[in-house]
Amino acid sequence: MGQTQSDRWRDQVWNAPNLLSVLRLLLVPIFFWMLLTEHFFWGVSLLAFAGATDFFDGLIARRYNLVTRLGQLLDPAADRLYIFSTLLALTINGIIPVWIAALVISRDVVLAIAYVALANIGYGPLPVHILGKAATFSLLYAFPLLVLAHIWPTASDYILPLAWAFALWGVALYWWAGVVYLIQVFGLFSARNSARLNR
Repeated sequence: MGQTQSDRWRDQVWNAPNLLSVLRLLLVPIFFWMLLTEHFFWGVSLLAFAGATDFFDGLIARRYNLVTRLGQLLDPAADRLYIFSTLLALTINGIIPVWIAALVISRDVVLAIAYVALANIGYGPLPVHILGKAATFSLLYAFPLLVLAHIWPTASDYILPLAWAFALWGVALYWWAGVVYLIQVFGLFSARNSARLNR
């Protein structure tokens, strides 16, 4: 017997990779509270756990052909929320300067506007680019290192250069990926306008 529509919906939504992504999203407020209250050990431990679930949900989805549109939306959403939470908490605690947070958040504001424009012409969010993944990887390595330098001052001379290398490369790659996405968005608009003119 073939699957009913509700069965297909359940398989698309309640599969293991999507459940791991939902778990990661549910842990964001706890993670934010840990950083805000300077429970850094537990915060970094939770971030490591979230990173592990991120790895395994992608591995499971690819290996067992469980890649879904919902999963493609949940996964980057969780990454962004962890980055935003970290930026906000570490800025409030004075561990990172405001300009780092402003650069990262402003990029996503620009892309959010572009995605709204895409939705208005019938397109969904664009696939995650390798540059975006590299940027997220760099930022999620930079933040724990910056925290470690803050709580272990005697080793900060060794940790800070590496932490800032990841942070600056992460911000640069984040904006580079943003420019690539914007070029793709303009390409879709141009193709749509050309198609309308050729009718």
